[in-house]
Amino acid sequence: MPSLFRFIFTLGVIGGLVFSGLYVLATYFEPEPQVVEHTITGVKIRKK
Repeated sequence: MPSLFRFIFTLGVIGGLVFSGLYVLATYFEPEPQVVEHTITGVKIRKK
């Protein structure tokens, strides 16, 4: 049983580290907005 508790504790610590890392990345690093412009060749646009 002690090895089971150690395994669950290790999984909890690793999960907490992953969760806290994702939280820090989501709150402190915001992406910069950029304009994306692509030219599509071979497409005809109908005018109304």
